[in-house]
This record gives sequence, C-alpha cells and structure tokens, in this order.
Amino acid sequence: MKMFYNIAIVGRPNVGKSRLFNRLARKRISIVHDVAGVTRDIITHEIGKNIILMDTGGLGLSGKDSIEEITSAVDEQVGLAISAADLVFFVVDATDGIMPMDYDIAEMLRKSGADVTVVANKVDDQEKSHLADAFKSFGFGDPVAISAEHGIGEEKIRQVIASKTVEFSSQLEDAETTCNPIKLAFIGRPNVGKSSLVNALLEERRMIVSDIPGTTRETVSIKLPKCDTSETGRDFELLDTAGSRPQNRITTSLDYFASLRTRDGIINCDIIFLVIDSESGITKLDKKLANEVIGAGKGLILVVNKWDIAQKRCRDGTLEKFDSIKEFQESFLQAAREELRAFPGVEIAFVSAERGYGVNTLLPLAEKLYARMNHRIGTGELNRVIQKAFDKRPPSTSSGRMFRIYYAVQTGNMPFVFKCFCNRISLLNDNYKKYLLNVLRKYFDFAGCTVNLEFVEKDRRFSKEEKE
Repeated sequence: MKMFYNIAIVGRPNVGKSRLFNRLARKRISIVHDVAGVTRDIITHEIGKNIILMDTGGLGLSGKDSIEEITSAVDEQVGLAISAADLVFFVVDATDGIMPMDYDIAEMLRKSGADVTVVANKVDDQEKSHLADAFKSFGFGDPVAISAEHGIGEEKIRQVIASKTVEFSSQLEDAETTCNPIKLAFIGRPNVGKSSLVNALLEERRMIVSDIPGTTRETVSIKLPKCDTSETGRDFELLDTAGSRPQNRITTSLDYFASLRTRDGIINCDIIFLVIDSESGITKLDKKLANEVIGAGKGLILVVNKWDIAQKRCRDGTLEKFDSIKEFQESFLQAAREELRAFPGVEIAFVSAERGYGVNTLLPLAEKLYARMNHRIGTGELNRVIQKAFDKRPPSTSSGRMFRIYYAVQTGNMPFVFKCFCNRISLLNDNYKKYLLNVLRKYFDFAGCTVNLEFVEKDRRFSKEEKE
C-alpha cells in the first residue's frame, strides 16, 4: 500500500518556492534569500499525516550565476522530485509575467504527466490578482494567486492540498481500521507446537492439540485482547495454520489444500511467528517459509519451542559439547541468525508452550516489531545513508560506467518500500543490492522487517550522463 503522498514545489529561481515551503511547513526550514539558487538539494517536511512536502532548487540557473556542475545537479534533483511527486506546485512570479523559462518548465511538466497546480506568487493585493490569469495558457487549470511572503492565499493552497489528498487520507484511515487488530500467524512444520502456543496465549484450550502431525488442517482465526503493555492500543488476532510440508511430502489433496491455506494465512496477516523446535533447529523448509514471508512483505519473529527439553538435557548432562544451557542458547542464536540471513537481527524467542515458559514475551515482541514496521524514514537522512554507503564501498564499473542512485524516497510500509532513482538498472548487480539492503537494515534497525528497493531509471532529460 502507498503510505506517503509527495508534493513537489518547482519553478525557476527566485520566484518564492522556499517562502511557500516555509509557509506551508509553518516553520523556517528552507533558506530564503534574494540571491537565485540558494536551494540546491531537495528539502522535505511532513505537513500532514504521511503527506511530504519537497522544496527544490530553481530550474535553469544561468551559467553566470552558478557553476555549471551545480546547475546540472539542481536540474537533475528537480527532475527526480517531479518523478516522485503525486502533486506539483509550479510556482511563477506573477509580477514578471510569463518568462521563457516558465514555458520550458511547463512543457517539462506536461511531458512528465504530473498533477500540476500553478501557483502565481507575489500577488500582494487584490489589484494584482488579474496578473495570475496569464498563466492559464499553460493548460493546468486556474492558477492560485498568493503572496508567500505575506501569507495571502495560503488557505487556498491548503484547500488544494486537502482536495488532492482526501482520497489518500481516506485510504490510510481505512487501512488503519482494517489493520486493527494486529494479525499474527503461527507457521512451521507439523508438530512443532503452533497450536499449543496459541492455547498458551489464550490461556485455554481453543485449538485441538495432538502428538499426531497434521492435526490442524484449517487456518483458524481467534481474537485476543491487547497485552497489558500495549503501546499501539490494538487487539490481536491469532491465526493458527496447518503444518507446512516439503513439496515432495504433499501426497494427498488434504495436504495440498492445507498448504494453500497456510500461504493464505501468511498473506493475510501482519506478523509471522515461525515456530521451530529446539532439537531440530532450522531446516530447509523453515528457510523456504522465511522466504515466503519476505515475498509476502510481512514481519518475522522466530520462536524456538520446546526449550524445556533443552533445559532438561542440560540438567541431565546429555547436552553434548555444551557445558551450560546459556552456552547452548548462544550457539543456537548464532546458528539461527546465520541460517536466516534474509532477516538480519530477527528477534528470537525461546519458549515452552507446554510449561508456559517465555510465552508472555511473544505479544510484546510482536508489538515492538509492528511499531518498527510502521516507522517513517526522513528523506534527507535516507539519502545521506545511501550516499555514505556509496562512499564507503563504490559499486564496480561496467564498460567504464558505474551504477548511481541520485535520489531515494520511502513510498510504503509493511513492507518498507524505497524508490531509488538511478542512472542504469543494468549496472546494478545482486551483490551490491544486497549490500545496500544490509546497510539500510543495520542503520535504521529493520530487524524482522521486509525491505524492498525499487529502482527507477531517471528520465534522460535530467541526466548529465546522457547529455555528454
């Protein structure tokens, strides 16, 4: 689901873009100066729930006012902001009338297919309001006459934003409603204790528990009140799924349909508890299930059940190669994280459904992960981290060319989706993509979260490489 609505402010230099940005942000963020070209990078600020405003540098800075490389970089950044934007405010100077560069920008916006509203700035009084009419010729509808410096017309701009984002905001509210309660699915191989864990959380026998593998054939959904330490204020819904089997072990139609329902359970939940037992460890099937979790974009918590058996073996002295249960647990943790490299830093809970040991940690862990999955990353910080990653380890070259990311923006949660505008996707290899993912995971603490990078080749009109 799209989680952020992006609004870009563009225009030629010194028309009042940064003043409008500060006005809408209700704080002085962008530097305002009469010298053209003060804003060079994209500056962002959240002006409403998940509504991101982007201030951009002035398009078409003249060579005499700016170094050629900076001019090119500014134009590129503006082009990227337009590509990422759901709405563009095209700011013009009403007192100047239509300038040649305004025509060029209007043509660029038409080709981009962006949703554009023309903002005629520097209309300080009613007598100048007619000056905005000249910009109707651009074909973007009636311009909005304002004075960003004095706040005249600010309410009109906010009304435009409200009208454009009403559907988006409604979808967010609907999503929040449908996500309540937090849906937790228990998946794993047969007879690892999924139903026993659900019963332990419910503190009553709601699931049929048996030593016979495959007792649970349906995906069962049960509502559970929120935990005492709830931070989200949401209730939970528990989904107990049938035990998953390797493909070559699915021999009956009952097994086949049970596996389909397990996949549906993964798709229809928010967070997955992948349950394994302490003696078997993580198998190939468990890793396959973890990959299915990634494919579905869900969060993951590994639950090591039957830990009481490991504790008993430690007391009996039958736990070979280990002198204590703590030593065995540390070794188990290291091996489990190595096997689940696709989920670096995943939370691992050691429990015993039969004894009730550690079960009370599961819901708080789920709440913690759910909050992490809904976190928003600031655009500026995101791009700084990516740039540092490139500086520390530049990608390899191909035919003398190097893969580059010019701008990145977060476009979704659950899973995290980051749209990266780049030069050529063909120059990106899988190892470098994994490197970038690991950098983002480590820096932003995405433990247990699915993270997707979407790469979009930058419009060649804004590429210095193509011009050369």
